[in-house]
Amino acid sequence: MTDPTLTAIAAVGTNGVIGDGRGLLWHLPEDFARFKRVTMGGVLVMGRTTYDSLGGALRGRVSVVLTRNAGWRPARTHGCEVVVATSVAAVGRALAAHADQRWWCAGGGEVYRLLWAVTTHLDLTEVQAHPTGAVTFPALDETWRETSRDPWAGFDFVTYERVRPTAAGALRSLTDAV
Repeated sequence: MTDPTLTAIAAVGTNGVIGDGRGLLWHLPEDFARFKRVTMGGVLVMGRTTYDSLGGALRGRVSVVLTRNAGWRPARTHGCEVVVATSVAAVGRALAAHADQRWWCAGGGEVYRLLWAVTTHLDLTEVQAHPTGAVTFPALDETWRETSRDPWAGFDFVTYERVRPTAAGALRSLTDAV
């Protein structure tokens, strides 16, 4: 049986900043197009603030929204499936229910950190800018290996995978605990 994968996807400045809590820090049409292409048909795990900043659910994908507010209900679902999760365990159950789809973590910063131990791959747009903002992506260390780099003007599309399989095992435990 193949280990499940959870890929964190983000646009990250050279200083690790991904946001300022108010909106997007840059406008990169190529990044938007790539995000849509690679996540289409998959499951996007995100926080409530990220969901709201997107204007609601993204068509062609399942949204799993992690929130502390058990009474929160999604607006603007655009006819898409939106699952509300109030814990990491609930995220695991939602992912297990969609085992036939690719799983993505789309942020924000706190959600990346909550799911970091079970994140197996990274799909980053490394933006050659040093923006001001309080929302950051987790720092990469020796447990990550770069697997591809596609340079563009002002940014690179870069993928990474975990060197050690502990995240895959932890993800399997999370999704098997249903």
